Amino acid sequence: MSDAHADYYVPEPSHYPVTLSLSLFLMFVGGATTLNGAGIGPVILGLGFLGFVLVLFGWFGTVIGESESGKYKAQEDVSFRMGMLWFIFSEVMFFAAFFGALYYARMYSVPWLSGEGAGAATNQFLWPQFAANWPLLQIPSEYGFSEAKAVIGAWGIPAYNTAILLTSGVTVTLAHWALKQGNRSGLITWLGATVALGVVFVYMQVGEYGHAYNELGLTMNAGIYGATFFMLTGFHGFHVSMGTFMLFIILMRSTKGHFTPKHHFAFEGVAWYWHFVDVVWIGLFIFVYWV
Repeated sequence: MSDAHADYYVPEPSHYPVTLSLSLFLMFVGGATTLNGAGIGPVILGLGFLGFVLVLFGWFGTVIGESESGKYKAQEDVSFRMGMLWFIFSEVMFFAAFFGALYYARMYSVPWLSGEGAGAATNQFLWPQFAANWPLLQIPSEYGFSEAKAVIGAWGIPAYNTAILLTSGVTVTLAHWALKQGNRSGLITWLGATVALGVVFVYMQVGEYGHAYNELGLTMNAGIYGATFFMLTGFHGFHVSMGTFMLFIILMRSTKGHFTPKHHFAFEGVAWYWHFVDVVWIGLFIFVYWV
């Protein structure tokens, strides 16, 4: 082995990958059985979630300990950056699939059902009275779907949440600048503000969902609009929740004196992820709520 690669740190074998996989499998089985009415489903789901949380804390603690003990150097830093970039790329493809489904439904499926273009025969055979209007509220309720009374407007909570996320992108950048300048108090202050903004975003989205379900009749069963709305906004909300949790971990580490102006990839990786979440929300606001 050459001297250039002699110091690359290789950790000892760990049980965490297997334990995490088992926990996620239990969560999947528990969620599926719960949705199908099995009494043991919530128990399995809870056990899987508990294992997931324990693995997160244990694995995070191990990696943090390795980092703080000086085991990670330039070679490891390159590996971490490449890994994070590929992870974010996979997330881009993840949301691209859902945006693609929304585009296909709006631009092809709905016009075809109304008889446009190649859908003339389809319209007469399936649903002669169908009219192509988006958001699609006229749906075949006789087949078990529930019709929504209205949709969420763009200029209420969605606009506020857009301002919140854009502001959080600024605060996390200010925290990064403070860290690079060795300003620990500024780092903690701006990180704390970012975490608070993330919590407020999730809180407001939960309120929006309650309003949609209880007052507007907008549910996952409300046709293609309801399905795509909750799929896109729900997964984004999950990503905001995970990003807020990761930022909180970084905040706790910052209060303990972790990170230096030259060595702080954990902070940078989470900041990259948070900026990605911001960009996805802008797309959601425009194509799900606005146009």
